[in-house]
Order: sequence, then structure tokens, then C-alpha cells
Amino acid sequence: MQNKGLIKLFAVLFGLVSLYQLSFTFKNSAIESDALAIAESKFDASVEDRKEKVNDYEVKYLDSLATSNEPVFLGSTYAEVKENSMKLGLDLKGGLEAILQVSVKDILKGLANNSKDPIFNKALDDASELQKDSQNDFIDDFYSAFDAIKGDTKLASPDIFATRSLEEEIKPGMSDDEVKVVLSKKIDESITSALQVLRTRIDQFGVASPNIQRLGTSGRILVELPGVKDVERAKELITSTAELEFWDTLKGEQFFQYFNDVNSLLKAELEAENKVEGEDAVAQETTEEEADDLIGDLTGEEDATTKEVNPLLDLIRGPGYQGGPIVYQFNIADTAKVNTILKKREVRALLPAGIKNVKFVFGKPAPNSELTELYVLKGNRDNIPPLSGGVVDDARQSYSPTNKPTVTMQMNAQGSKIWEEMTDIASKTGSQIAIVLDNVVYSAPGINNGKIAGGRSEISGNFTLNEATDLANVLRAGRLPAKAEIIQSDEIGPTLGKEAIESGTMSFLIALALVLVWMFFYYGKAGIFADIAMLLNILLIFGILSGLGAVLTLPGIAGIVLTIGMSVDANVLIYERIREELSKGKDQKSAIKDGFSNALSSILDANITTGLTALILFLFGTGPIKGFATTLLVGIGTSLFTAIFITRLLIDWYVTRGGKLDFSTGITKNLFRGINISFLKKRKMAYVISGVMILVSLGSLFTNGLDQGVDFVGGRTYQVRFDQPVSAAEITSVLSDDAVFGSADAKTFGDDNQLKITTKFRIDESSEEADEAIRVSLFNALQPYLNGMDYESFIENKESKTAGLMKKYKVSPTIADDIKKASFWAVLGSLVVVFLYILFRFKRWQFSLGAVAAVFHDVLILLGVFSLTYKFMPFSLEIDQAFIAAILTVIGYSLNDTVVVFDRIREFFNEHTEWKFEDVIDRSLSSTLSRTLNTSLTTLVVLLAIFIFGGESIRGFMFALIVGVIVGTYSSLFIATPIMYDSVKKGDAADALKNKVVETEEDVEVNA
Repeated sequence: MQNKGLIKLFAVLFGLVSLYQLSFTFKNSAIESDALAIAESKFDASVEDRKEKVNDYEVKYLDSLATSNEPVFLGSTYAEVKENSMKLGLDLKGGLEAILQVSVKDILKGLANNSKDPIFNKALDDASELQKDSQNDFIDDFYSAFDAIKGDTKLASPDIFATRSLEEEIKPGMSDDEVKVVLSKKIDESITSALQVLRTRIDQFGVASPNIQRLGTSGRILVELPGVKDVERAKELITSTAELEFWDTLKGEQFFQYFNDVNSLLKAELEAENKVEGEDAVAQETTEEEADDLIGDLTGEEDATTKEVNPLLDLIRGPGYQGGPIVYQFNIADTAKVNTILKKREVRALLPAGIKNVKFVFGKPAPNSELTELYVLKGNRDNIPPLSGGVVDDARQSYSPTNKPTVTMQMNAQGSKIWEEMTDIASKTGSQIAIVLDNVVYSAPGINNGKIAGGRSEISGNFTLNEATDLANVLRAGRLPAKAEIIQSDEIGPTLGKEAIESGTMSFLIALALVLVWMFFYYGKAGIFADIAMLLNILLIFGILSGLGAVLTLPGIAGIVLTIGMSVDANVLIYERIREELSKGKDQKSAIKDGFSNALSSILDANITTGLTALILFLFGTGPIKGFATTLLVGIGTSLFTAIFITRLLIDWYVTRGGKLDFSTGITKNLFRGINISFLKKRKMAYVISGVMILVSLGSLFTNGLDQGVDFVGGRTYQVRFDQPVSAAEITSVLSDDAVFGSADAKTFGDDNQLKITTKFRIDESSEEADEAIRVSLFNALQPYLNGMDYESFIENKESKTAGLMKKYKVSPTIADDIKKASFWAVLGSLVVVFLYILFRFKRWQFSLGAVAAVFHDVLILLGVFSLTYKFMPFSLEIDQAFIAAILTVIGYSLNDTVVVFDRIREFFNEHTEWKFEDVIDRSLSSTLSRTLNTSLTTLVVLLAIFIFGGESIRGFMFALIVGVIVGTYSSLFIATPIMYDSVKKGDAADALKNKVVETEEDVEVNA
């Protein structure tokens, strides 16, 4: 092998870089553990709301570390350590759950262009009242309220919904029922838009693998954010409407007299009220005044009631600045009181004629300040800003010349033109332009250097770094179509559960140990070198994933399991070829050289076909598909590197030092040697067996169907609190019993005594009777854990409740139709690419047909097994997001196995031109049998160990992989190759295949 020094250098560098990347993960975990320990030590176990206080302290502690520039590890700050650490998905790590209520009322107002129609607005207000005691969606209550008071007014009135913006959908004269159809569609689109905006914001927030889904048709949205601890920051991010506006300003001194007039008006009103009250209690007040006078004589204090009271002027804490848009400064605590005063109709009536539409808006307070400033903005009758945030094309967090966090933004062409006009006027008049976000003035810069062209501008305003980053993200993602309020939030445990994660990790280590021992048992000393290469491969996989910032989820782990199998497979291929060369009488060095060389083609073809599949899935897949593809692509690259180069380096090093390698042990030396099975003679029986299995599978799929999980069909979710800690895995098992729900999922929700339980039991029934029956079943099943609680106490709804059913709601499918379609086309596209690659490499479409047919065969049988057995298996066989990853793993494994067999067939056609066609096929399959069984057994050892020792929640996932590996091994021997053989026989390709094929240096195949 040439360039050994370079390969050694790369191996050392890659290993060190991977260790370096993973060290951040270990350090981040240590820091978070220390933070939790410190937080818990601050609060005694008896402290009320201890969990919330501990969490708040932990968040503040970690935030202080994040904003500090002090290095905590290898010269990196905590923020850099956290950024470089491995990111875990929601199924492997807990996080924050929040339920948002998107305001359908706001959506209706927007669709009606904020109509002033009294009947419309009265119906909206009435619907809001109805909602307090109603179980209906807001839109249904709005229709009821409107129908009750509408008289001759129609929804299609030009004053309501027959507006210019809806003129394509709603025409004047349409019936209310016709309009309702359009409105329902528009509301659905708005909530879908809110979903998309939230996804974009959260992606930019840096949360790994979030889960966002609608809850029924009520406008509620469930958001699950893995690993999030800063609840307040997350809440602000996902609920902010980001209503960015630009307003011209007025001069603060114009309003000094106005404030005096308002104060006089309020003072007169107050004196009038006091006079009336005083006349009713003269005698009592006289007695109290005498007592106060006596107290004053003794203490020397003046009676406060003798001081003059100024209802507005007394609230002022400072002036504005000369020529600016600030009138006065006020205490932050008094802003609500000031706003209430300034909105009074009689107070607005005192405004001078030229400025009656003025907007009074408070500014963003400076950090640690108790004061805020009141700005005066140049308003208009419609309360519409000259320029709004809808014109922002891009926004980025940046820094001012004084190194303070700011937000720079770029406007589109329309916004740039208006901005240029506004800045031109402000420059000429010496006024300012206020930048208002969610009705708060962030800054009001003056324009000193003429108009600003190009639409680029900057927002400043006492931002922290997090605030500036989040604001840029929100502006870039867009505003929510309506106000969204968080109506429930809490911290949740990992989907898999702590027990499942711990047992899964342990089972994976056990499986890995068994594989390492097996390789040593089968190949002797050479197996140790393969083991070292495999361990380095695992290190590189995790190191690269950490460096790329990829999110590790359960589907990702499936990709890693497959790549470990492929890593073993590559070493097995190499060792089997070396054993063949040794059996031909070659010396050790020559056998090793030829063995690596002969195995290279098979290894590359097998990995490239799987890699092409993974690449297509990565480019076009979403969600779990992309996670699986990412780890698989990384794993293929590291497996090739370690098997081809690292194993060779270690073997050459050992042989050069005089070591002897037999690549077998006394027990395995002659194992699978001299085998010559007539596989093709058994193909008809295999066709019959496979045909029956496929027919049974299809029949079961059409009649029995599949046990589709909540991810696909939706379900009901219940939040249940107990008096003592409970096991999520145990509750899952109890509720999944056929006598209860058949299938259910329970996970820790906040403390150990609280669970979130989800089931799709009777999901097709939406009646109150069905809901009640399910709640009764839930209560009956949980009775042993409820310490004698009765049903009424279990379901009652009151704030003081400490145990029982706390919340309940229905959930919609996590995997939307568009994701299902994207997944389907991604898989189909990958198979087309694999078909074309095999066609290119093997020059015959029959090889491609055999490989793809075997894949369809394996997938159909796997689906059939799940359909046939899900009703009586002692573990869940639900079809969920993880099952998609299992299907993809089976496809990758099947292709890998099949291509290795095809590569040997092609080789034997080159070497044994005198053999009969069927003999070439049979000898090829027999010669690869050792490799096929070895790879399958080692992969099965990994899967079986995880299946047996892993948690209940991943047992169905492992079962799918086990079935897939068994069926994939069978199909590569008895389906793929026979189909190729029979399709060749029917054409003119048989003679061509029997002609010797020579590979030139340019890798162009020509007939000899």
C-alpha cells in the first residue's frame, strides 16, 4: 500500500479531531450536571415550588456562563462548548413543551380588514364571551353569535368579508354558508402559516429536532423543544408577533400644555368625586381630622391630605430632551396607569386640531432601569404606519460602532422607496423616525446625512445579545398571522424514557462487545485489527456528527447500527478474500495484497449504492428520513476509510514485524470451505415461498392493516399527576394491554410523579360519550397508582388539584401529508438512482432489476409481518416515525448484500469463461456464503442484544430491523440473483455474460 505515512497522518488527525469534538460533549454534560447540582443545593427539599426555583436558578447560572467571555474548556467559552457539543433529539433528551392558542379572533379581524361594522365586532365580542364556557372552536361560536344578531346583514357584506383582499373568493351576494366555507379554509391556511413561521423561528433558534403539531381544529399548536431550559426566552420567541413599524415623530414640547390641560381635567373630576363623598361623611371626617391633627402635633409630620394632588403630573419622573420626540419619563410600574389616562375619550378630546391622531408609545427601558420614556408619534385616522415590517427581506444580528448588539435589516424594493422618502423628509425637517416593535419604541434615530437609499437600516435599543439574535430570527422568519398565547407549558422527559435510554446504551455496549469477541473468535489475531478499526469507526462517526452539529435521534442510531454492520461487512469481505488467496498457496504478503485488491470492488459497489440511497434521502427527505440519511452518509465514509486503510495499515505493520496471520482459528479454518450449493435449482421453491409470503402480506395489509401510531393518525393526550413517583415504562405496559387501550405511550412530564399519556384508542370517534369512556378506562387502569382516588376526584377541574387528570386534549398527526409524500418520493427516487448505478457498473439491466425487486420483496414482507403480528405480540408494533428509519435500514442492508453477490458473479464471469452460466451463479453464491452469513450474524448479534436488553419503547423498532436483516439475507441469495438469472435467460444476454469481460485501466469494459 502506497502513501502509508499520509494515511497514518490522516488517521491520527481524524481521531484527534473526533476526540476533540466529543470532548465538548462530555464537558457540556459535566457543566450542566454541575449547574443542576449547585441549583439543587440552594433550595431545601421542603421549599414550595422547588422544581421551578431550581430550574430558574440553573437557567440563570448557565446564562451567566453563556454571556461570560471566560474560557471554561480548552480556551473556549461555555457558549462555544455548548455549540460544539453533540445535539440530541427529543426522543433522547427531555425538553420544553408548550401549547399555543392562535387567536382566531385576530385572524377574522384581519380577513375583514379590521372592519368597523358594529354587528361584526359585536359578534366577535359575544363569541369571546361564549368561549369562556364553551367547548366549541371560536369560529363556531362566532357563527352562532353572528346569526343571533345579524338581521339583514350578511357575512359577504362589503363592510365585512367582501373586501378587496378577498374579492377572488368572496363576492357580494354570496350566502353565509358559502362564505363560511371560504373562512374555514382561510383560517386553516393562517394556522398552517403560523406553524410554518414557528418552524422557521425555532430552527434559527438552534433547537435540535423540534416537534410542532396542530391540536385538532381549535387553533392550538403543540411545540416540543428538546433540551430547552430557558423557558422565558423560548416563550418570547414563539409568541412574538414581531409587529415591526416605522413612524414619523412629533416634538415632545408640543404636548407640555396638553399634559397640563389633561391634569387639570382629571383634577377637577377627582375634586368633584371627593366633594360628593365628603358631604356623605362630614361627621366621621371631622373626628378623623382631629385625630390626625393630634398625631401631627406629636410627630411633627404634615398631613398628606393637605397636599395638592395632580393625577397625571405627579406620575412624571423626568423630562424628555429638547427638540426630540420624548415628552416625559415615567416609572415602568406606572405605564399602564398613564396609558389608561391617555386613552380616555374626554382626554383625547383635548388634543389640538392638527395633532388629534397622535400615538403615545412607551420606549424600551434601559437595562436595570426603573424608568421608561413616552414618545409622541405622528399617527393617522386608520392607525396604519407609513412603513411596516412586511417589507423586510433579511435581518441579521450585528454590532454598533460602540460594540453594542444591534439588528441590521434589508428591505425589498417597495420598502426601500418608502424608506428613502421618509428619511428624506426627516433629514430636511430635523425630525426623527421611530422604530416600533410590538408597540414598543426601540429607537428613534435622527437622519443627519440626507435620505437613505437602498433600504438598509439598523435597529438599536439596549439589546442583549440574545434579544438581538432572537429579534433578527423573528424578522427573518416573518410575523405570526395572529396573536399566539402560551396556555400551557412544562418540562418533559425524553420520549424513550430514562430507563429505556440507560438500558439501550447498556445493550449497545453489550452488543458491541459480542461483535468484538466474535471477530477475534472467527479470524484470530486478524480479528483484533478489525476490532480496532471498528472502534475507530464509531469514534469518527460520533466525532463528525458532533462537529457537523447534526442531531442524534433514534432514526440516527439506526443509521449508526447499519454502518457498524457495513464496517464489519467490509472487513469480512477483505478477510474472506485473503483466506481464498492463502488457500491457493500464495505467500502471506501476496495473499494480503491480492485480498485487499480483489475485495475493493465489492466494498466500493456495496457502499456506493447505499450511499446514493442515503444522499437522495438526505436531499429530498424530511424529519426522521433526513436524520437517518445524515448518520448513514457519515458512517459510510468512515467505514470505508477504516476498513480499507486502517485495517490494512495494522495488518501490514504486524506482518512487517514478522508476525503470522492465518485469518482464522482452529475451529473456523475450514468453516464454509468447499461448499457448492445449487441455489438456482431451489429458485422455484424460493419463488413459491416468497410468492406466498407476499400474497399473505398483501392480504393482511388490505384486511388487517397496520397498527398506525399517533404520529400518523393522531390521538388523545392526557396529563396525569400521581402522589408518588411512577415508572413511565410500567404505565406504558399497563395501558398498552389489549384489555385497556391496546397501545399507549407514557413519558415523564416535569417531575417523576407526572406523566404525559398518549393513545390512539378509538381515535375515529369524536363524541363526548367516547371521550368519557376512554377517561373511565384510563382511570380504571391507573387505579393501583392513585392511592384510592375516586373517579370524580380524578377528573374534576379545579386549580387546587394536586393529583389526578390535570389536562386532556386531542392531537393531530405529527407526520403531515406533505412529509409522507416527500418520504415516499425520496425512497422511490433513491431506488431509481440505485437501478441506474447498478446498470452502469454491471452493464446489464437484469442486475438492476434483481436488486430493486429484492428490495420491494423485503419491504413488503416486513410490512406483512408487522400487519400479521401486531395484535398478539407482547410489545408494540406501531408504525411511527422510527419505523420509517427501520424500513430505510432494511433497504440499505438488502442493497448492500445483493451488490456484494453480484460483484462476485461478475468476477467469476471474467475468470471462468468455460463454466456454464448456472454454474457461475451457484459458485458465486456459494463462495460468498461465508461472508453473507458472517455479516448477517454479527449484525443480528447487535440487534438481538439491543432487542433483549434495551427498553420496551424501542423493542418494536429493533424487531423490524431483525426481520429486515433475515429477509434481506434470504432475498440476496434466493430472490435477487434468481430474478437476474431468469431475466437474462429470456433475452440475448446469457451468451454475452459468458464472454470474458476485461477491465481496462480506464475502467471501461469490453468483450474479449
